Amino acid sequence: MNSATVRNLLVRGMLAGLAAGLLALVVAYFLGEPRVDSAIAYEDAHSHEHGMEIVSRSMQSTGGLATGVLVYGVAFGGIAALAYCFALGRIGRFGPRASALLLSAAGLIAVYVVPFLKYPAGPPSVGNPDTIGRRTTLYFLMILLSVLLAIATVILGKRLAPRLGNWNATVAAGAFFVLAVGLAYAFLPAVNEVPKDFSATLLWQFRLAALAIQLTLWTAFGLIFGLLAERVLAPRPAEARKKDSAQGATAVTR
Repeated sequence: MNSATVRNLLVRGMLAGLAAGLLALVVAYFLGEPRVDSAIAYEDAHSHEHGMEIVSRSMQSTGGLATGVLVYGVAFGGIAALAYCFALGRIGRFGPRASALLLSAAGLIAVYVVPFLKYPAGPPSVGNPDTIGRRTTLYFLMILLSVLLAIATVILGKRLAPRLGNWNATVAAGAFFVLAVGLAYAFLPAVNEVPKDFSATLLWQFRLAALAIQLTLWTAFGLIFGLLAERVLAPRPAEARKKDSAQGATAVTR
């Protein structure tokens, strides 16, 4: 893959990330923000300290949310596009669209779902402020372990395929990933700092909303970027485009 193709895919990845970010923004606004407001109301009711609000809550839930999600979407799209350039052709004989969807599914599982199951997202008022550094370190450590284990799983599956066949190699590599992640879960310390009187329903709804946002982001990116990547990597012949244009013109005249 030459540098021009990589550059084209990078630009399209950032555009796909922006589009996916817009969809994720809608989910975040309608599903996530009401739960954040409820969590803040709980925090205000149980806190005796009321500091000065530097940025208003309305700005946080609109302009701040949009800026954060869209910037994240563009950056995420660029990184995912570079990962796509590296993975294309190395994960099997899949077309551009299928490769994009597989990469998105693998990324969602390795980068978000696996760390989420160990250290799920928490709304405001959940978590001790004094342990935020430790919790952040553990979360990013879980992401790093999950990504490395996912890469090792792909390598293992390709090494076993000639001897076991594709199906058996995939099952064996998947079992390795599950076992390794289970060991990581067992050895890494647990974090449970939810207040005893905090609503379990609100906590559950917030975590489902966080999962829905990431699911929307990764799925939309896979679909949109797959379409854009196919136009770069497998452009339609000029004859086919002319034929479609001629057929369209004939249909209009009729």
